[in-house]
Amino acid sequence: MESGNQTGVAEFLLLGLSEDPELQPLLFGLFLSMYLITVLGNLLIILAISSDSHLHTPMYFFLSNLSFVDMSFTSTIVPKMLVNIWTESKAITYPGCLTQVYFFMMFMCMDNLLLTVMACDRYVAICHPLYYAVIMNPCLCGLLVLLSLFVSILNALLHSLLGLRLSFCIDLEIPHFFCELAQILKLACSDTLINNILVYLVTSLLGIGPLLGIIFSYIRIVSSILRIASASGKYKAFSTCVSHLSVVALFYGTCVGVYLSSAATLSSRGRAVASVMYTVVTPMMNPFIYSLRNKDMNGAIRKLISGTFSFSRFYHLPWVWASRMTQRK
Repeated sequence: MESGNQTGVAEFLLLGLSEDPELQPLLFGLFLSMYLITVLGNLLIILAISSDSHLHTPMYFFLSNLSFVDMSFTSTIVPKMLVNIWTESKAITYPGCLTQVYFFMMFMCMDNLLLTVMACDRYVAICHPLYYAVIMNPCLCGLLVLLSLFVSILNALLHSLLGLRLSFCIDLEIPHFFCELAQILKLACSDTLINNILVYLVTSLLGIGPLLGIIFSYIRIVSSILRIASASGKYKAFSTCVSHLSVVALFYGTCVGVYLSSAATLSSRGRAVASVMYTVVTPMMNPFIYSLRNKDMNGAIRKLISGTFSFSRFYHLPWVWASRMTQRK
């Protein structure tokens, strides 16, 4: 394709993970299954927490928000990818692309900040257990979530508004399955210096900063656990952090893995394949991580499922009685 300046952009082309026609049905089935598991798993976590009064604590309040963000994060990307595969179309409109960038940046940032808030919650619970109820009161918990949302919206808004000032070349092919900001900046014909500065600045502040906060929290947590005399006390204290620590390792591990793989291979398609880990796999795995080793969550999920089936039987009972009465007549 020849290149040239173009001020009005109608649409971009998302090249996806593969251009092989034989792989498209397989990719569609795989990503549809992963998306349904992600939505149902995270929705189940939210419903279980809201329906069980024993789980109305700061830790599970933050977990329900994290599940909602993970569900929304995946819904920003995967449905459009499935539509493109089903319709055999690679096009995404310019407003649609910028909208996807906005929500991707917002939910990505909020996911990161919520993991940091949850680390702080575990720090207060283990290092200052006597003051936990006073410090982590409902007002502060709600304020932390709202602050995370505000910072995430502001971050996404800045990137989106700066993206509006860009002009693009005729070559509008994005070698990815969603509109990633880095790939869009590569297609721009205009100066992207301000955009790149903002990306590096935000990565430093909202990427490395929260990670350092999580590391500091767990250093203090480990030191507090080591001072516990009994082995059962150490196990009980550490078991409350295992799920969160696993999610943090999965989230940051996949993000760092994507960065290193893209830097090593210098292939945009390889980066797209690696991006599946933190955009699709991580949100899908979080409900399993938080429910497998958590007895309270397992109990709440079982109660929710059994209650749903009991309600279903109760709801259909009058119809069963009516049909039996009809048969007797």
